[in-house]
Amino acid sequence: MSLFKNIFSSKKKETLDKGLEKTKTSFFSKLGKAVVGKSKVDDDVLDNLEEVLVTSDVGVNTTLKIIERIEARVARDKYLGTDELNVILREEIAGLLSETNVGEETDFTVPVDKKPYVIMVVGVNGVGKTTTIGKLAHQYKKQGLKVVLGAADTFRAAAIDQLQVWADRVDVPIVKQKMGSDPASVAFDTLSSAVKQGADVVIIDTAGRLHNKVNLMNELTKVKRVMRKVVEDTPHDVLLVLDGSTGQNAFEQAKQFTKATEVTSLAITKLDGTAKGGVVIGISDQFQIPVKYIGVGEGIEDLQVFNKHEFVDSFFG
Repeated sequence: MSLFKNIFSSKKKETLDKGLEKTKTSFFSKLGKAVVGKSKVDDDVLDNLEEVLVTSDVGVNTTLKIIERIEARVARDKYLGTDELNVILREEIAGLLSETNVGEETDFTVPVDKKPYVIMVVGVNGVGKTTTIGKLAHQYKKQGLKVVLGAADTFRAAAIDQLQVWADRVDVPIVKQKMGSDPASVAFDTLSSAVKQGADVVIIDTAGRLHNKVNLMNELTKVKRVMRKVVEDTPHDVLLVLDGSTGQNAFEQAKQFTKATEVTSLAITKLDGTAKGGVVIGISDQFQIPVKYIGVGEGIEDLQVFNKHEFVDSFFG
């Protein structure tokens, strides 16, 4: 039994284990084939392991880092048995995640010295952006915090309607204007309303399109500038939502958005639907941006604060 089992909340851990089941099964099936008939870690095993990691959506650069680390251990220890590979991989992946300074939190918290704490959410349409906002609002409200939502993705009427559905479901106020309104104007109104209400947390939804990076960059810059007229230093967090089930496409979206605006944290959704959970490891390593939340199911409670110890334990446990 894992040493971590006792310190993790059992319900959260069960959901995470279940959410990563497809990823884990696929990964260990490939790993088993990579070492079949081999008793020690040699060049053939490392070549096979490289293919296993790349096809598990860990990403080429991160895979090469992991292989180099294992090669260094082979050189140092002279002999490593293939039966030790699981433990070694676990240690090296945990080490990589630690370098991103990621995943120490276990609960939904906001700094007490920032009121309201303003989160600007970015990401393309269809990645689970609105759902993530709704689930985040639910979690903060559960902590006894007063939450206000801002519908600044005015490009699509559906985006405003979907956010309204979540606001109703979670029972939090929403500030919105009609489709085609200036997103910065919505953001300004949202923060003004939040300050008047004494809100603790403000979550602003923004445009989910990447067809023109310059337009997106200009729009997000303007939204930030206008928000700062109401609350200085905002946004406190720019959260990029990525769909984990798209694998390498999520890397590309992360690349485009980090060029368009400063991203300070990541939410990786839909990890339960496919065997592409390895994308969490690669994205956090390649972009050196903390993964703050992961989506491991469709339920309102299935957005989790990302904790690297829990993740690695579920992946390798």
